Amino acid sequence: MPEEDKKLVMHVELAIVGGHIIMGTDAPESMGFTVNFGNNMYINLEPDSREETKKLFDKLSAGGKVEMELQDMFWGAYFGSCKDKFGVQWMFNCANS
Repeated sequence: MPEEDKKLVMHVELAIVGGHIIMGTDAPESMGFTVNFGNNMYINLEPDSREETKKLFDKLSAGGKVEMELQDMFWGAYFGSCKDKFGVQWMFNCANS
C-alpha cells in the first residue's frame, strides 16, 4: 500500500435521524477507483439474514453489473456490491452471518 494511502479513511459513519446512517470512505486511484460525479455514492443495505441479502443482491444486480460478489469479509460481515440497470450503486452488508 502506498504511504499516502495509509492516511486515508477506510470507513466512517454518522448516525442521523430515524436510525439512518451516512457512511463514507476514501476512494484512492491506487486501488482502481476513479471518482466521477454520479459514481461517488452508494446506497447501503443491511439485511437481517444471508438469505435476504442474496435475494436483494440478485434482484438489484439483474441487468446491471456485479462489482463484488457476496462473500465473507474480514470485518465479519457477508458483503457485496453492484450497480443496478439504472446505474444506482448498491452495497450489501449482512452482519448476521
